[in-house]
Amino acid sequence: MRAEWTKLRTVPSTPWLLAATALALVAVGYAAVAGASTEHCPTPAECFEDTTRLSLNGVRLAQVMAAVLAVLAVGAEFGTGTIALTLTAEPRRLRVLLDKAAVLTAAVGAAGTAGVAGSLLVGRAVLPGHGFAAPDLTDGTTLRAAAGTVLYLVLIALLALGLGTALRDSAGGITAVLALLFLSPVLSQLVKDKDWHARLEKYTPMPAGLAVQATERLNTLPIGPWKGLGVLACYTAAALVLGGFALTRRAV
Repeated sequence: MRAEWTKLRTVPSTPWLLAATALALVAVGYAAVAGASTEHCPTPAECFEDTTRLSLNGVRLAQVMAAVLAVLAVGAEFGTGTIALTLTAEPRRLRVLLDKAAVLTAAVGAAGTAGVAGSLLVGRAVLPGHGFAAPDLTDGTTLRAAAGTVLYLVLIALLALGLGTALRDSAGGITAVLALLFLSPVLSQLVKDKDWHARLEKYTPMPAGLAVQATERLNTLPIGPWKGLGVLACYTAAALVLGGFALTRRAV
């Protein structure tokens, strides 16, 4: 694990991608709350905007940075051939994958926590000036949305690690992860059938996983917050199993 941490932190792109993950959360969150307005509401009191979810809107961009970091963490080794040295030093291949996952979880979790905290603080500073109540940082649903957003980013990173390990190619891994994440929202815009639209919201990784950010009108959601995150966790587990199977069965 020490070796995996050394490899991850000494790659020049790692600090930039971790910083970009946190900054994307804050910057996009600021843009979202700065553009919020009560003009479309009958009265400011009747504007039931989910301000916590709005503040955390930057996760849609931050997840791209986390996914790229995760794929590069394994894809770069396959690309340069240094994975052979890693597996010579540690022949237990599943342990290599688990150590990579642990180090990646810590790094993305730290960046995500910093970004989520910054996003909520920005929301508290900006939203009252636009007529909205600021997110209550002591409220249970707000804390759940914040913790869930960090978990969401970690699960996306582990999903990307699994696919990157299975495909053994950085470009292919990044393409596969982004297609898996963003294809369903595109299809949701094209599908007119309400039942199929609801299925896409409930059973595809990004829409289901991001349900954990909701703090208002939970009874109208296609899937509950923790259940939605559970759907994403299933995709992540499947990707890691696939990556582990490919790593143990294929020759380097």
